[in-house]
Amino acid sequence: MRISVDWIASSTSPCNLTHEVEISPYIVAEEGYCIVVRVLADKDRYNQLETTDGRFHTLRKGHLLIGALGERQALKGYSGRIPRRIQVGDVLHVLNMGGILGQCTSDHPDLGPALPVEVLGAVLYEVHGLKRHARIQDHALEPVYTLTHSAPLVMLSGTAMNTGKTYAAAQIVRGLSARGLRVAAAKLTGAALLRDVRAMQEAGAISCLTFIDAGVVSSVNKDMVPIAKGIIQELNASRPDVLVLELGDGFIGYYGVDELLMDKELRALTAAHVVAATDLAGAWAADYLFRTRYRSPITAIVGPVTDNAVGKRYIQNALGIPAYNAQQEPDALVNCVMRALSMSGWPSNGHVSMEAVG
Repeated sequence: MRISVDWIASSTSPCNLTHEVEISPYIVAEEGYCIVVRVLADKDRYNQLETTDGRFHTLRKGHLLIGALGERQALKGYSGRIPRRIQVGDVLHVLNMGGILGQCTSDHPDLGPALPVEVLGAVLYEVHGLKRHARIQDHALEPVYTLTHSAPLVMLSGTAMNTGKTYAAAQIVRGLSARGLRVAAAKLTGAALLRDVRAMQEAGAISCLTFIDAGVVSSVNKDMVPIAKGIIQELNASRPDVLVLELGDGFIGYYGVDELLMDKELRALTAAHVVAATDLAGAWAADYLFRTRYRSPITAIVGPVTDNAVGKRYIQNALGIPAYNAQQEPDALVNCVMRALSMSGWPSNGHVSMEAVG
């Protein structure tokens, strides 16, 4: 059976699907498989869908869309899972703006109930004359278990989601690019949404990837270390001077950030680490964790905690960590990152003059 859909969610982007697809009543209830659903209700909050072209559209009752099955465990959003069995006619939910589809297990009071959708079928496509179920893993980068070399890494993590990591990452990409560096960028953990990595691309990154490119709809409860290393290895093929890497969600949570920060190879390759925090308690906790658990210095703290002098003064005087507001002081933040790169012994080829950073 062939069907024409209104929207193709960005979570399915590796499959390069078209708006007219063939569907099957047999559905594989596993992450990454693409299915067609019908929207069952109108919603006035959290009703946007990011499509594969990067645009956002309002979902309306009756719309048909293709999304990818996946899990989500969001502190400030919906949480959900993939049911063990999925049949045509079952009701699932849209779990995020990237079109992750699953069974919502926990709503959020600020967003209202998750948008319900009716399952119509699994997407099929033809490969070498054979029809098979569309899934993003068929187009994925291979994991890498040992990463011995890389351009220096600039990591950005946060105390939680929505702390300003992406904005700071984009400002760092923009600033380093303006200083003549070839910057590659990626988002290594989170739930499928291309908006963040596109912001870094628009800021001047020469190459951008996300965990979706590695066949991951959501990094919840996965071994993300080899997946992240596979992404880093692929980015190095573009011969960047530096890699800017955002870690979605917070370092305390279910998305694999803690494991990445604990990995010795990644720590050895990291020249700078910027942490985004909402409040002073989060900044204090970040300082404690990085000193005692990750055993790595924090290059700078950004985020809402730096919105005025009160937060910055505490971070700088009590914690001894530079604090910058990425919106108000982008140049100072980038200069701080450049100093960290210089202290790490880079660039060894003299490509960048450190006189510019003061």
